Order: sequence, then C-alpha cells, then structure tokens
Amino acid sequence: MDAALIAAVRRFNRTVTQRVGALDDEYMAQGRPLGQARLLWEIGPAGAEVAALRARLGLDSGYLSRLLRTLESAGLVTVGPAGQSGGDRRVRTARLTDAGRTEWTQLDKRSDELAASILEPLTASRRDRLVTAMAEVERLLIGSMVVIEPCRPNDPQARACLRAYEREIARRFDDGFDPALSNPVHDEHLVPPAGVFLLATLNAEPVGCGAVKLHRDAPAEIKRVWVADTVRGLGVGRRLLGELERYAAEAGATAVRLDTNRNLTEAIALYRSTGYREIEAYNTEHYAHHWFEKLIGQ
Repeated sequence: MDAALIAAVRRFNRTVTQRVGALDDEYMAQGRPLGQARLLWEIGPAGAEVAALRARLGLDSGYLSRLLRTLESAGLVTVGPAGQSGGDRRVRTARLTDAGRTEWTQLDKRSDELAASILEPLTASRRDRLVTAMAEVERLLIGSMVVIEPCRPNDPQARACLRAYEREIARRFDDGFDPALSNPVHDEHLVPPAGVFLLATLNAEPVGCGAVKLHRDAPAEIKRVWVADTVRGLGVGRRLLGELERYAAEAGATAVRLDTNRNLTEAIALYRSTGYREIEAYNTEHYAHHWFEKLIGQ
C-alpha cells in the first residue's frame, strides 16, 4: 500500500475526530463519552435489538454489554426480551426510558448544532462542496466496510441473496423468470472442491453474492452474481467478480466464462470493462443472450 495514501487517511481521521469532538471526555457536553452517546442515538425512540446494534456498530459483544450496563445504571436504557407475543424470548431489545428519550432529544438537537457550526463559517459554494465531498466519502467508506467471504449456498443469508437475485431478474427479463426453464445450479457444485459461493455482507446483513463452478476439462463458470441496490456503485460487484476469478485461478483454472441476459446492461458493462470478451454460446441457457470468457492466472 502506498505510504502517501496511508498518511493521507490518517491525517483525515485526525482532523475529523478533532472537529466532531470525538476526543472530548464529554461528547457534546452530555456528560458521557462518544461511545455511550452513539449507542444511545442508535437505540433511539423505537428501541433496537441488541444483536442488530452489535452488527450495525461493529462492536465486540463484551464492549457493547459494558456500554449498555453503563446506560442502564444511568437510568437511560432498559434491556430485556423483545416481548412480542409468541416471539423468541432470547432476543434482547434495548429501549430508552423517559430520561433516555429526553437525553436522546438533547443529543439530536446538539448534533444539529454541531453540523451547523461546521457549515456556518463557509460560503454557500464551499458548503455545497463540503457536503458533496462528505457524501462521496461516506459512500466509499461504506464500500470499504463490505465483507466478502465464502458461504455455504444453503445458509439462510445465502438463500436470502439468491431469492433477491431471482426477484430482480424476474422483474428485468422480458418474459420474467421461471427457474424451471433455466439451467440448474446445484448446491453441491458451489462448495469446495467443486466450486465456491461468496457472500457479501454489510454490518452482517447480506448485500451481494456470486459463485463459481469448476470444470475438469473446461473453463470455470461464474454464476449468480448479484448486488443489492443499497451498495450498487460502490465496487462490490467488481470485488465479487475478482474474488471468484482468484478462487478459480488458485484451483488451477486458466479461464472463466459466464452467460447473461441482454437486459442486465450494468453487468454486461462490468464484464467488458474487466477484460471479458464475447464468445459464441457455450450452453443452452434459456435466458442468455450474451456469453463471455476471460483468461486468468496468466
């Protein structure tokens, strides 16, 4: 990694933490540090499941428990079963007390005041530049938080992605999508050593997937590449494709190929921009209009 890039990121981090008051013992003069204030904010008036808070904030279970106990001791939060009729009593939910809601409202107001204090010294054009830059930084940071890991295709999160994939192509294909008309992709073909299924998650929630099947006497085949709308444009599809190619190359494949539908224009553009060349049809996939191949491991 370029040392100048590392230094630039560290410089940015120092400036931001100082400007937003993250170094203060009492964040926004609320009498509690940033970690407690942020957790209080995330719980919010509607409450939140503890597991969801842990995933959303990326906190260690022990540290989150300590923060919650501190807020409970201060009379701001209660933690207990979700309480829905017939629900899982093991699901724990954090809720604000009346005092917690009062402090949350104060925190909300002071957060607005802090944002205004950042913008107020700037001219209108510089405010627009700052907000635009912040939005771009936020998107790029979110992209860097996406985790891509192997996952069994029958895992519930993998199944959720595949259902979302089928719903999308059913909406976008000219005649919808009937799985019975498509060439099947069996789970056993997407686990090592036959292949791999990759799952992309953001804050432990599935946001994308992709798979590759290995063939003894033919190029590896990439299947089921899908990215959620929430992270499109953040490079997640490109990362998934690269990881699938890397897996295939490490397994000894010298080429990968895939088929796609003419209505998936973003996918076609991605394949062409990453070195895939269009080839003659290599299968009888009912919904395919384009077939691509790329040499790998060179």
